Amino acid sequence: MLKQALISVSDKTGVVAFAKTLAALGYRLLSTGGTAKLLAEQGLAVTEVAAYTGFPEMLDGRVKTLNPRIHAGLLARRPDPAHMKSLQEHGIDPIDLLVVNLYPFERTVASPDCSFDDAIENIDIGGPAMLRAAAKNHESVAVVVDPGDYPCIAEELKTGGAVGAATRLALAKKVFAHTARYDGAIANYLTALDDKGARGRFPEVLSRQWVKVQQMRYGENPHQHAAFYRERDVAAGLLAGYVQLQGKELSYNNIADADAAWDCVRSFEEPACVIIKHANPCGVAVGGDAAGAYAKAFRTDPTSAFGGIIAFNRAVDGTAAQAVARQFVEVVIAPEFDEAARAVFAAKQNVRLLTLALGDAQNDFDFKRVGGGLLVQTPDVHALKAAELKVVTERAPTPAQLADLMFAWRVARFVKSNTIVFAHDGMTLGVGAGQMSRIDSARIASIKAREAGLTLAGSAAASDAFFPFRDGLDVVVDAGAVCVIQPGGSVRDDEVIAAANERGIAMVFTGVRHFRH
Repeated sequence: MLKQALISVSDKTGVVAFAKTLAALGYRLLSTGGTAKLLAEQGLAVTEVAAYTGFPEMLDGRVKTLNPRIHAGLLARRPDPAHMKSLQEHGIDPIDLLVVNLYPFERTVASPDCSFDDAIENIDIGGPAMLRAAAKNHESVAVVVDPGDYPCIAEELKTGGAVGAATRLALAKKVFAHTARYDGAIANYLTALDDKGARGRFPEVLSRQWVKVQQMRYGENPHQHAAFYRERDVAAGLLAGYVQLQGKELSYNNIADADAAWDCVRSFEEPACVIIKHANPCGVAVGGDAAGAYAKAFRTDPTSAFGGIIAFNRAVDGTAAQAVARQFVEVVIAPEFDEAARAVFAAKQNVRLLTLALGDAQNDFDFKRVGGGLLVQTPDVHALKAAELKVVTERAPTPAQLADLMFAWRVARFVKSNTIVFAHDGMTLGVGAGQMSRIDSARIASIKAREAGLTLAGSAAASDAFFPFRDGLDVVVDAGAVCVIQPGGSVRDDEVIAAANERGIAMVFTGVRHFRH
């Protein structure tokens, strides 16, 4: 029986080589428009779909493949005698292989210059209809939507003469996921438009798609089930693009903490190290190199650093690796590990080493699941500049104090609220996180510094949100802070400013808070 392949693609990557393989294997090639022209120019015998169906393309190409000769050829079940008899009666040949990818809707609407008309014209109709038909009938038809699958399909055809059942099912799964994402992108775009055509940030119906990377042994706790999913197109710099070089399988908590560590460390321009424990930084520092930054970060809280997640924004060399290897660590993240570092960690095979490309990409949305619903927001990526600060006290910070304040504020963004961070000379001295009362966070940060043998005399203190009363300010000043950075905005700001002047410290307002729950 004649074997037929219908090829109609927007993304023409690799299609010529694949079509040549099919022709060499005896397939008759059906095609449309630009794809047919390209294949013919490459010397391939191609039958235009319009010639095959006996019905010309019309409506500026909107109607090409929406024809019974195409869809019957895709949907006919080969084992069903009645289906095959019907094809024969109408002179229709089965289509054994469908190669289709769709109009680039997502890429089109991603452009800030995209007009409504451009978006509408890039909604593919015939393509999804064919894909779904072929995927539904995967028992008899192989359907290819991803150019990356051409080589393996070609090899299977060459060696086995046909695409196997397991492969056909896998291809069908990919098709339905692809068309679901495609329709979701259209829904996201259209439902984000208001009645005047202006595009809002949040669609009325939100559709997203992630791909499962890993089934986990358990979630946050052993009685919970869990899996890790990744967006299909992970931007450079985001954690989900990691490559694991060695170590045990990553756990749910490993990934959550690694994300917190990486997000924090990549916010620094200088060589930096971040140590995370239970989603909070327990030590952050900058230094001349990775080893120097690590030494300072570790000093903040050696006890909490035990079993932590460590991230660097510079390549890790042998010196840094030897220092890290002296403690128990779950995960180490860096843009690169040199040969000496790899050799050091090779002796600790359970340590998970992850590499990640540095980049400034951010998630478009942050999500928080609630019972029966979803909270959606843009990520907290505000990078404070010194010029934005407002000095509210009689005493202004010195240049050195300003540097300490900016460092402490940068760290505070990554600490769970309520947050107090003490810092000096490019390192954290004490971190108070996640308390119901800001004054308790201040006390805890002071206690942590004392237990680590660090003095807070001359330090800077950062608060992620305003001080509602002067008592919190008094605690950080009593501990040794000589300057404070906070958002301001309390009804008692005047009271707190007066207290700062009374204590003779410098205080600046940011006008921005960093709640992190």
